[in-house]
Amino acid sequence: MKQSGKDFLLLDVRTPQENAAEAIEGSYLIPLQELGHRVQELPRDTEIVIYCRVGNRSAYACAFLAGHGYQVKNLEGGILEWKMAGHPANSGAQI
Repeated sequence: MKQSGKDFLLLDVRTPQENAAEAIEGSYLIPLQELGHRVQELPRDTEIVIYCRVGNRSAYACAFLAGHGYQVKNLEGGILEWKMAGHPANSGAQI
């Protein structure tokens, strides 16, 4: 995914059910409870922007991944803030 000429991965750490209801287009789903054993799926050379519903789970995921050497940012306010800002949310992301 590109934003302002910079590459990054948009990671959704919500549940599959939440993701199926709505997701930010182009995001990749790894539920928070699976992150520990799926961490190898994530690129180490790309910044990862993490989101959840309101920002709590994504903050935890940021701390976890930063502790493992990943470049991460939390999408503060989660998908709720994203939608309130007028950005679109679609059904389902990549799994």
